Amino acid sequence: MDETEFWEIIDSTREAAEGDPEDQADLLVERLVRLDPEAVLDFARHFEARYNRAYRWELWGAAAVLLGGASDDAFDFFRCWLIGQGREIFEGAVHDPDSLADLLDDFDEEIDGDAEDLGYAADEAYEQLTGVVTPDLGLPPQASEPEGIPFGFEDDAALAERFPLLWERFGSG
Repeated sequence: MDETEFWEIIDSTREAAEGDPEDQADLLVERLVRLDPEAVLDFARHFEARYNRAYRWELWGAAAVLLGGASDDAFDFFRCWLIGQGREIFEGAVHDPDSLADLLDDFDEEIDGDAEDLGYAADEAYEQLTGVVTPDLGLPPQASEPEGIPFGFEDDAALAERFPLLWERFGSG
């Protein structure tokens, strides 16, 4: 499976789920079980590589603005959600997290920003296909610290300054 096919699967399941992350995860499992196990592992590698790539302080700060704060787990689930939004939004956010203000039509923190189940869809599909858990994907582990320069997410003024577009649209200040 190449990168284009990976993103096509993400896009088609998001569209079919009408943007609902839980429905998208269910549809993703349904789609993946129609593939052979090696293709599911390829999908999992693409997902994991992007998940690790999004482990950045700036993106965590953007998540904090969108979610009204972001714990470790909340940021993990946010990264899954971000991948689920498709290539354009994902790449835009990784390149410039403040651009999410323009890339997102809307953001409902009740359903958006949390897609934990997307992160497990390939594992679930692989297990359904083979009866065994997903083997090691052979990817480098996630870094112990996010990429970039750490900063505090509790300071609303700092978040508003660092993410002016996001803060204007989604900030709590």
